Amino acid sequence: MSHSQLKHLETVIGQMTRFDRPADAVLSAYFREHNKLGSADRHLIAETAFGALRRLIQLRALIAPEKATPRRLALVALMKFNKLNVKELTEATSAGEREWLGTVKGKTLEDSLEIRAELPQWVIERLGEQAPEAVEALGQGLMSMAPLDLRVNTLKMKREELLDRLNADGIACEATPYSPLGIRLKDKPALSKHELFKAGAFEVQDEGSQLLGLITGARRGEMVVDFCAGAGGKTLLLGAQMSSSGRLYAFDVSEKRLANFKPRQARSGLSNVHPQLLAHENDSKVKRLAGKADRVLVDAPCSGLGTLRRNPDLKFRQSPDSVAELNAKQASILASASRLVKSGGRLVYATCSLLPQENQAIVEAFLAEHADFRLVKMDEVLAEQKIPLQCGDYLELKPHLHNTDGFFAAVLERSQA
Repeated sequence: MSHSQLKHLETVIGQMTRFDRPADAVLSAYFREHNKLGSADRHLIAETAFGALRRLIQLRALIAPEKATPRRLALVALMKFNKLNVKELTEATSAGEREWLGTVKGKTLEDSLEIRAELPQWVIERLGEQAPEAVEALGQGLMSMAPLDLRVNTLKMKREELLDRLNADGIACEATPYSPLGIRLKDKPALSKHELFKAGAFEVQDEGSQLLGLITGARRGEMVVDFCAGAGGKTLLLGAQMSSSGRLYAFDVSEKRLANFKPRQARSGLSNVHPQLLAHENDSKVKRLAGKADRVLVDAPCSGLGTLRRNPDLKFRQSPDSVAELNAKQASILASASRLVKSGGRLVYATCSLLPQENQAIVEAFLAEHADFRLVKMDEVLAEQKIPLQCGDYLELKPHLHNTDGFFAAVLERSQA
């Protein structure tokens, strides 16, 4: 470990732990500023900094919160998680630092659920009536590394064919257990220059996200709305389900996200997608489609706590207040989107959150106010789509149980007029 490597790592951890912007944005900006850094240095900095965020509660407890400077966080992360011994840090550290590291090495952590689960107390409190063992297992799952999943574009290729082609190219992979469209890679190769990616034969998409699209159940010739389309991953899946027929609206309030969707749409070969920029959830464009949609997917803005494997900083960037603000937005978006659903049509409410306040509570409040909608049991929906999974009333995916990001979904059906 060189002095300059440690200095870079210390600076990145310092910027990330301000929690004023996403950690991946911090890292991207830093690497743009320091574009002479080699790939090995970039890998070391990225992996160690994100590892420190994943275990920040444990690191602060080992160091003592008031003394947990970015440099000390970097040093203890290197020793504890990169398995470097104190001798390997000699070039980059002072004698006093090495002596201090020796005392930390022998320290044991206090036995608290917050430390074992690596989740802030406010998150644990909002997870509801769960046994400590279940919370700990969830927290451990959220600390693990997420695999790289792909979704085959069935307009261009069958999954078996894509598996064969990727394996032949030396990219080790296998079929995902639940999504019939998914492929899980053994490693994390760069894929953006692969000829099949450029040809639109596949997209990078977590298996859990694929299931959200699949349970929407879009069919040929229907009118379908992706109400919070974002960068469009689920929109593309819905379009392929529809065999590029019918009309598929991709709504979003972000012009930038819709702009990022355009090259993905072009690669996919879909001709039935109509991106629409909304000013807000009650935009006049929404009113024009009232009562016309066969299916509406609402992947609502949420805390994102189900994605902590990829975005470990979110558990420190979110708060009880931010979740309360999101709850109001979620209820408003769901109510607005429901107006689009025609008699007998379906409305899917989904989040990448694990908190009941963003999930079941929003659905239950909606159903209490909308007597013309009923909950369709998720097991029925999964069986319709031939997905080998049983969840009860709702889709609840968790990393330690399903090896996906954490997702929630409910399917609501409007009664026939």
